[in-house]
Amino acid sequence: MRIHTIEHVPFEGPAAIADYAEAHGHTLTRTRMYAGEPLPAPGKMDLLAVMGGPMSVHEEAAYPWLAAEKRHIAAAVDAGVRVLGVCLGAQLLATVLGGQVTANPVREIGWYRVELTAPGEVSPAFAGFPARFPAFYWHGETFSTPPGAARTAFSEGCANQAFAVGARLVGLQFHLETTPASMHALVENAEPIDLVPAPFVQTPEQMRETTVHFGVLEGLLHRLLGNMLKGH
Repeated sequence: MRIHTIEHVPFEGPAAIADYAEAHGHTLTRTRMYAGEPLPAPGKMDLLAVMGGPMSVHEEAAYPWLAAEKRHIAAAVDAGVRVLGVCLGAQLLATVLGGQVTANPVREIGWYRVELTAPGEVSPAFAGFPARFPAFYWHGETFSTPPGAARTAFSEGCANQAFAVGARLVGLQFHLETTPASMHALVENAEPIDLVPAPFVQTPEQMRETTVHFGVLEGLLHRLLGNMLKGH
């Protein structure tokens, strides 16, 4: 299988998605939008993973490549490619599918719980997931569930944590791909406003002290990607 990632900043790469590709013998190619790298034709990938970033989907004036990226995601959707959006990537996918991206009532940064909705518990994308699980967060905006998609997860601080269209199109506001190295990179590159004390914002020390969840994330990421690629 051919997995391709779109990346928006140097410190938010494929992380554990790269480990999954290597473990399962899949090829992994990458487009770094911040470096001006070209986007491949949709026919050259089986799964497109759109990663996170600190910018907003609305900041096309500051990041002109966002418009081209949205067109590329739309072309991938139309071509039948599997698309996984993570954080900013989920917001971009939601926008392409007709959803809205707005400020979340609170910032969520650190380790918190995700809970599946009733549609999430029967979603083929989340088959084999527990009803509740830990995940890593780093966001201030959120998406609405796009038309035709199922709202599949929520958290105490964010009503829309995930959506899915079957097992082919999945948006995650949280991060399952997080590894110790990718978490440290986010902390080291954090904007000062990100770490202002708030009810759903952990300190860097609290984030770094939590290590038990990484194995859980790896297992859930592998399950999700396996569900998405099944039969493809």
